[in-house]
Amino acid sequence: MSGGGPEDDELRRRLTPLQYFVTQQRGTETPFTGDYCHHGAAGTYGCICCGAALFPAATKFDSGSGWPSFWQPLAAGCVSQHPDPSHGMQRVEVRCGRCGAHLGHVFTDGPEPTGERYCINSVALDFRPEGEA
Repeated sequence: MSGGGPEDDELRRRLTPLQYFVTQQRGTETPFTGDYCHHGAAGTYGCICCGAALFPAATKFDSGSGWPSFWQPLAAGCVSQHPDPSHGMQRVEVRCGRCGAHLGHVFTDGPEPTGERYCINSVALDFRPEGEA
């Protein structure tokens, strides 16, 4: 997460207030409002802060939760997991493996083959259509 300084100033200039709130202050967007909630194009979802590739569209599914959901990240290490006891719950926070931006949470009620549901805020993502670098 950002802690001030030139990098934080650059993020504040580049991101919308909601993107900054979610990725840097561990916020959450309102369910069913994000651009990628019902998005279905082929490609890759990346981190809005640093551009790291995070989730292939082929692992996206409709969980009915109101946030984009994926059953598996693109590769080991592209996201990191951290205990999150906030709001009186025991959850697992998901962050970008490169820059540490807050993305959302992972739950164990997803589909096979992994049984995981990465519930990710749309505003934390940037989509690259298949065939684009």
